[in-house]
Amino acid sequence: MRSPKNPHLRAAIEIAFIVFLFYSNLLMGEFTKSAGHHKTFLAALEDIVTFKNLAIALVTAVMGHLGFEMLREKA
Repeated sequence: MRSPKNPHLRAAIEIAFIVFLFYSNLLMGEFTKSAGHHKTFLAALEDIVTFKNLAIALVTAVMGHLGFEMLREKA
């Protein structure tokens, strides 16, 4: 197995991907919850892009990254 050239870049990419998955899940939930109300995309984004959601996304993304790093070290 080859070693990464830049482990910080890999960590940043993994964390960004987890945050992307978090927000895409929230966005789908907004449209599912308000399916009959014709909510616009921008209105849904205003509802989900908050400081609390960003904090939750970043904390869980870092925890997920650390979990995957532990699994990589065991393999």
